[in-house]
Amino acid sequence: MAERRVPVGTVVVDALTEAEVVHQVRETWQDGGWILTANVDIVRAISRDRSLAGLASSATLTVADGMPLVWAGRIAGKEIPERVTGSSLVHTLSHAAALDGKSVFLLGGAPGVAERAAAVLQSQSPGLKIAGIAAPPVGFDQCADSLQSVIDSVVVAQPSLVLIGMGFPKQEKLIQRLRAVMPNAWYVGCGAGIPMASGDSRRAPRSMQKLGLEWLHRLVMEPRRLARRYLKDDLPFAVLLLASAALRRVRG
Repeated sequence: MAERRVPVGTVVVDALTEAEVVHQVRETWQDGGWILTANVDIVRAISRDRSLAGLASSATLTVADGMPLVWAGRIAGKEIPERVTGSSLVHTLSHAAALDGKSVFLLGGAPGVAERAAAVLQSQSPGLKIAGIAAPPVGFDQCADSLQSVIDSVVVAQPSLVLIGMGFPKQEKLIQRLRAVMPNAWYVGCGAGIPMASGDSRRAPRSMQKLGLEWLHRLVMEPRRLARRYLKDDLPFAVLLLASAALRRVRG
């Protein structure tokens, strides 16, 4: 796959379609791995913290969960075929798990959200096995006993696929801990993918997604929580990301 890897800022993106990502997971259920769904916010965070760069580089696959990453690759002259989002992989990988007789563990979200998401996924993919569900309280990872309890609940369930929606880098750090004790499973840090699957949170219309404006839809839905992140932090960084890609193209 080395010939299909594209440097974008502080990450290296696998230039794969979503169908290719799903195919690779289906071919390697027994080996396990983890998928980093990189967006502008994640790339910005990694650029500011070397330890996060090390964490991100250990991902089995890194996909472009953000149109600015796709555009940056293309501007630099390297084709990234499409955006592959964590919220979409929740559905496509769960469907693959159902087809292959594999089980899924949903980890994250407010109480009741993962249960509703599981019901939606099972209705979409009859026969899908839900190995377990957990909604740890905020701050659980700061308490050794609470963190170990969550890890134990996943290990006891022995799922083939673990969908973790806690935001970066909390979900990725938890993936790292889980892989140390249960390496033969696939993990996806899916951010808001679980509440989106449950219907508690709505995705942007497809037209906005294609134009790279899903962030604007989410900003309108949650202005207090996301205004600073999107407008003050991510938007200027995205402009710099695209500019650096153009400079790389000019320099060859």
